[in-house]
Amino acid sequence: MTILESRLAVTAGPFRRNRESMLTLLQRVRRAEADTRDKSSAAKPRFEARGQLLPADRVGLLLDRDGAFLELATLAGYGMKAADAQGRLIAGGGLIAGIGEIHGVSCMICASDSGIEAGAFQPKSLEKMLRMQEIALKNRLPYVQLIESAGGNLTNYNVENFVRGGEKYRNLARLSAAGIPVITITHGPSTAGGAYQTGLSDYIILVEGRSRAYLAGPALLKAATGETATDEELGGAAMHCSVSGLGDYLARDDHDAIRIAREIVASLDWNRDVPTPAASGAAPRPPRYDAEDLLGIMPVDDKTPVDMREVIARLVDDSEFQAFGERYGEATVCGLARIDGLPIGIITNNGPIDPDGAAKATHFIQVCCQSRTPLLYLNNTTGFMVGRAFEEAGSIKHGSKMIQAITNATVPQITLFCGASFGAGHYAMCGRAFDPRFCFSWPNARCAIMGGEQAALTMTTVARSKLEREGKPVDEERMASLRDSIVANFQSQMDVFATSARLLDDGVIDPRDTRAVLAWTLRLCRDAERREVQPMQFSVARP
Repeated sequence: MTILESRLAVTAGPFRRNRESMLTLLQRVRRAEADTRDKSSAAKPRFEARGQLLPADRVGLLLDRDGAFLELATLAGYGMKAADAQGRLIAGGGLIAGIGEIHGVSCMICASDSGIEAGAFQPKSLEKMLRMQEIALKNRLPYVQLIESAGGNLTNYNVENFVRGGEKYRNLARLSAAGIPVITITHGPSTAGGAYQTGLSDYIILVEGRSRAYLAGPALLKAATGETATDEELGGAAMHCSVSGLGDYLARDDHDAIRIAREIVASLDWNRDVPTPAASGAAPRPPRYDAEDLLGIMPVDDKTPVDMREVIARLVDDSEFQAFGERYGEATVCGLARIDGLPIGIITNNGPIDPDGAAKATHFIQVCCQSRTPLLYLNNTTGFMVGRAFEEAGSIKHGSKMIQAITNATVPQITLFCGASFGAGHYAMCGRAFDPRFCFSWPNARCAIMGGEQAALTMTTVARSKLEREGKPVDEERMASLRDSIVANFQSQMDVFATSARLLDDGVIDPRDTRAVLAWTLRLCRDAERREVQPMQFSVARP
């Protein structure tokens, strides 16, 4: 392989400006995450009075000590609710979710953030939970859920969320039937339809005096039937563990429940099919260039060109990259490399995608599928080249072939939005709709059907033409207002604070952490292929 030679001027003004802009955006992401943690932590006195742990502390105790935790979708729902009394925009969708290790087993963990509005569903709660279940299913990760939820907020009832809410129960049944264990600690309420979130589990741990699971609580029961019952009589942990058979383990408190969950994971022998790396094996060589440089590579302006090989040189082992079709369709960069010893095929953009670049990328995807090499898309494109010459060269035809290849690829695909992701180029570079196994963004990433200025020019041109055909005068003030409103609308939806809030990625990552995140997710993809599970016709049923 060829060692990439960096020509990045790290002391130049543009690099410094890019770096400062990236750090400002990253600081905003971290502030949003901190605001959510602070909001939840403010409930600590109330939790302590009940003898409970805060949700974040539950997750921390569940994970291996000093083990990594790849938290996902931290900006879910950001800006979709009014700011709180402290002026904070609370994100996260009411869930703490991510991939972490329990006794060395990578698990998907999804915990109700009951420190915020008692764990009631927030904007994007359902969509975030469904995505976590999907990741667990595709990557064969045990699904561990920590439940304590007030359920849906009936004052904001939405029939679509009620109907689609059944998907989270269907997915639990699918996980179990696929041979992937669902392990549940019910720390508090699990009521009405939410009771099935507990019931559709293979292992259920209930906390004495705190867990409650019933289809109708005492108040609703009294109103509907006239029957009177206490919380404990109707759906308490002791009753469910000794009478109904819903619970498998009765824990004394949150600490004890987490201990039991860890022991269950340890007993699974989940990594029996996954060989451990040989201790004597040589460690992969790190990139030859500093990851800190990734902060200053991407330009502030989408129109400024960037050589994405500078990014690759700071991600791959020993900065080695075997370019594929280097002289054909040059703006579309394809090639083979390794990340932490794992083979990877990389596709990225040094400009818009032209017909030759699309044809080359299609060929490259196919050979990667042939060799069972996962694919990484470093997305930075303003879209496809347009114009008569490109249409005659088959831009639609070759772009369609590229989209077909991405759609039907037989290897794991990971997408990273590094910069612009506009127009059909977003689709061709394995955008969210094309089901990448994992999908992350850098803080500067932007996504839209086109740039706001281009959209405004298109629409004002159409409006002018219509007025001219009708013989009506052009109101320039109205044209300017139309232009400004279109630009504002586009700009309000294209940055990561809008796209990640809408679950259009799996989270925003620090560029300096990219190699570690990619190494972990690639390993999860590889291990999923090696791991044998025992599918069943149905999920595990309760006694």
